[in-house]
Amino acid sequence: MKQRLMAAILIAGAWFAHAAMGQTAGEVTPAPYQVAWQDLEFGVILHFSTNTFLDREWGDGTASPAVFNPAQFDPDQWMRAIRDGGAKYVVLVAKHHDGFCLWPTQQTDYSVRSSPWKDGKGDVVGEVAKAARKYGLRFGVYLSPWDRHEPKYKDAAAYDTYYNAELEELASNYGDLVEFWLDGAGSAGHVYNFPKIIETLRTYQPDTVVFADTGLFEYGDARWVGNEAGVVDYENWNVIDRHGYRRWRPVEADTPLRKQHWFWHPNDEGSLKSVEELLDTYDRTVGRGAQLMLGVAPDNRGLLPDSDAKRLVEFGAALRRRAEHNLALLHEPTDAETAAALDGDADTFWSAPAGSNHAALEMVFPKPIAFDHAVTMEWLNDGQHVEKYAIEAWDEKAMRWRAVASGQAIGHEKIDSFAAVTATRVRLNILSSTGAARIREFQLYKWNEKQ
Repeated sequence: MKQRLMAAILIAGAWFAHAAMGQTAGEVTPAPYQVAWQDLEFGVILHFSTNTFLDREWGDGTASPAVFNPAQFDPDQWMRAIRDGGAKYVVLVAKHHDGFCLWPTQQTDYSVRSSPWKDGKGDVVGEVAKAARKYGLRFGVYLSPWDRHEPKYKDAAAYDTYYNAELEELASNYGDLVEFWLDGAGSAGHVYNFPKIIETLRTYQPDTVVFADTGLFEYGDARWVGNEAGVVDYENWNVIDRHGYRRWRPVEADTPLRKQHWFWHPNDEGSLKSVEELLDTYDRTVGRGAQLMLGVAPDNRGLLPDSDAKRLVEFGAALRRRAEHNLALLHEPTDAETAAALDGDADTFWSAPAGSNHAALEMVFPKPIAFDHAVTMEWLNDGQHVEKYAIEAWDEKAMRWRAVASGQAIGHEKIDSFAAVTATRVRLNILSSTGAARIREFQLYKWNEKQ
């Protein structure tokens, strides 16, 4: 999935026209379905196809459908591990670049219909969608625009008709899709009819978030981070500017569970990432206001490898343990407005004074607390406003506030790590904002036990 040329779809709705030239970033607001998607925070993308049976990452479209025959196919097993890993949604690669389709499409014989699996009567997309929803996970699909098997690909118009017919099947037959994820790696110079793709998708799925890179600014609801390490290396702003137009384009950062491998490969246990590596990735994606999209690959049995499933469960347990001891909940009684940001409930929020560009949110404790991490969430429904902030602890000896962390963007969620500090008063000092800041959560934790 290197050297990608991302492809995606245009977002519809009146909010799109609202983002006109000359707006400040704080005036650009998300669509409701973008807000809901950002709250999911962590998803999984599933790679499972003929490559799985041939020890390949890149298929060339010549693999026989006969190789696809998982003897123990069990998407429930996948979804239990994914749910326990903390993910909230899954995206299935319904067709990769080799053109092999995991549903019984009527557009080509190059699909599960021609495989020996379930005598050609199986439907991977349908079974995975059903299992995902059974375990409380939202479901989405990836339909590769590049197709190395389909003869029509050489004829742009004919292939556009073919692709849109496939898209119509996926968009109309498998329920609500949380995300439509496209990776147009390669593409061999093909120019896609994006307006028609937009029309097809939105006819059936008006609330699907579409993933694209920044180069396809007009066609996506979310943007690629720019690497496959799952790392946001910069202050993360949800609003980006292309050609003088600003749009709400939150980041999704994709990285595989196994280093540099999206599909399963035999004898590859050494590539499995550790829990510590996954936590670091989480802090550098979700903890920097992005979505984490973790690549997970079933093996040639049709099961997640035992080690992968175990690692997902371990990762989820570690995430839950970190969230168990929010020290902010120990604060002294305060006014209802302030308490709304300290209650552990992301559906409530504190608002800075109307018209303000600087404000502080303070909590006081009955006895000193020791903490080394802060988690801050901004309420984004009316835009991203915080431009500069500091997390400060009251120094009793010096009788003044001392900054323990600082930054620019907060966005959906910001995790700040710092040397452990002990204090009875802590505040989020919003030093600059484009309008009245709104904070959903301000939480404190002690995660580094050795300090």
